[in-house]
Amino acid sequence: MGNDEAMSITSRAWQFRNWYMNTNFCSHCGGKLIPSDKDYGRICEECGTTFYAPISPAVITAIERDGKLLLAHNVAWPETRYSIIAGFVEPGERLEETVRREIREEVSIEVKNVKYFGSQTWPFPNSLMLGFTAEYESGELHPDGVEISRAGYFTPDEIRNMNIPDRASIARKLIENFLATH
Repeated sequence: MGNDEAMSITSRAWQFRNWYMNTNFCSHCGGKLIPSDKDYGRICEECGTTFYAPISPAVITAIERDGKLLLAHNVAWPETRYSIIAGFVEPGERLEETVRREIREEVSIEVKNVKYFGSQTWPFPNSLMLGFTAEYESGELHPDGVEISRAGYFTPDEIRNMNIPDRASIARKLIENFLATH
């Protein structure tokens, strides 16, 4: 079993465990939820409403500018950790819109040529990470100071010596993709 498959199985188990432990009653009528015999849903004993584990889609994007990759430091991380920009999809928003909005909100730049890269289930909190690549279009980097404390464009040689996400993450796969093509 490869790392991707192991991560997927672990993530799925973690998400179902948390959902089963924390969702025991119907949000419509208050009845007790029981397992469905047809799928992974849970059914209300009182009103028959079926519920499924929530999934929170999030985008994560590798942004290139002049042969360099944009990396940012999140205020919640260890001081030396850097990664790429990510954020949750809002209701009614297309994925490409989320990519542009998150980047604009977190570092104040615009991007172009947004392309899908791949996905990864991620159990924190119950995410489906949707990876993208994009190119810098315009603007000056201005970290928001709320989520992102600093950001910059880094060469492949600089990135190889940085504290970046673990190999199990799609963030690392996007960074490694950049390194492999530069």
